[in-house]
Formats: sequence, C-alpha cells, structure tokens
Amino acid sequence: MRVADLRVDPGSRPGWKIVEHSVPRMGERVYCTEGEAEVARVCGRTSDGNRILELRILDRTAPPFYAAVSNVLVRSPA
Repeated sequence: MRVADLRVDPGSRPGWKIVEHSVPRMGERVYCTEGEAEVARVCGRTSDGNRILELRILDRTAPPFYAAVSNVLVRSPA
C-alpha cells in the first residue's frame, strides 16, 4: 500500500473541504479514503494534536475504523 492511498484528496470531492478549526460531531457525515462515512465517536488525539475519529462506512458493511480529523473532508456550507 502506498502512503498516497492513505491520504484523502481534497480535490476528489467538489463541495467538500478539509476540516480546519472544528471537529466533526457524532453522527456527522464525512468523506475519507474509504468513501462517505459517519462519525461514530470522537476519540483522543494524535501526536500532532489532531483529534481521532471512529468512522463507519455508509455504503457497505465493514467494521468501524479510525482516522485523524486532518484526513477527512466535511461538506462545505451552502
């Protein structure tokens, strides 16, 4: 697996943006390297201070997994 495959591409989803100053809340939809997901839980922090999110993929059955908030996209406000 390549490192690039583990980073979400901000240009891949028009209308979505990188999280800058807030943390997505439980139940909020985000976009990650695996596709659209729902935040199941907001957990601890990474070594650089980013929050860790427990995510559930929406379009298929898969176990929850973890991602840093700096590696997810949220919908831009309309």
